[in-house]
Amino acid sequence: MATSTLNYRIEGDDFQALFVHLQPGATMRAEPGSFMFMEPGIQMDTSTGGGIMAGLKRAIGGESFFVTTFQNQGSRPATVAFAAAYPGKMLVLDLSLGTVLCQRDAFLCSTTDVDVSLAFTRRLGAGFFGGEGFILQKLSGTGQAFLHAGGYIVERQLASGEELRVDTGCLVAFEESVDYDIQMIRGIKTMLFGGEGLFYALLRGPGKIWMQTTPFSRFADRVMSAAGGGSEQTQRGGSFLGGILQGE
Repeated sequence: MATSTLNYRIEGDDFQALFVHLQPGATMRAEPGSFMFMEPGIQMDTSTGGGIMAGLKRAIGGESFFVTTFQNQGSRPATVAFAAAYPGKMLVLDLSLGTVLCQRDAFLCSTTDVDVSLAFTRRLGAGFFGGEGFILQKLSGTGQAFLHAGGYIVERQLASGEELRVDTGCLVAFEESVDYDIQMIRGIKTMLFGGEGLFYALLRGPGKIWMQTTPFSRFADRVMSAAGGGSEQTQRGGSFLGGILQGE
């Protein structure tokens, strides 16, 4: 797939890989641990990506203090490849169309004309009581950003005033025009025995949202439970007690 600023392709189904074909002088920025391979001519460098304060802002948002850049310093096009750490799908965003907010662990890589910063929430509850590490990152600029989501990606366009309640773990990203808040699930029985989280995200259009069918935390809980590592985490809305009553 190609755009006016970047030439890339995505291969694979559940375990996808991203191949970016960099022109001489072009640079990509990626989260540490996403690198797969690079062809001759590409130089890898690790830095704070803008000084100590930039690194601290990323650390507060739950990301790595450092960022890794890949620049084609050769005289001909060369390829660098990236992959995520768990099964899922990749989402490509053209940020020249508008700013997007995403979950802190969704960002994979981007062109260097994308600014990645901590999104300060408009409401106290959204910042401190989101559940499942609900911390948002703000992606802005004029380039392309690549996100990774667990399982399958469900895209939904919300009309003006249209509302949708989404499990905080399933929410991957949404356009800046979408109004959002975090609310606690009502009902003591639902909280204790529902097997879900204590909170959900309330989204109100207009704007586009992206959701994932299999959050990594949920997937890891199931694997640990099946492997005899204990019941699911209590942060999933008291599912530990629910598991006892269900004989799990």
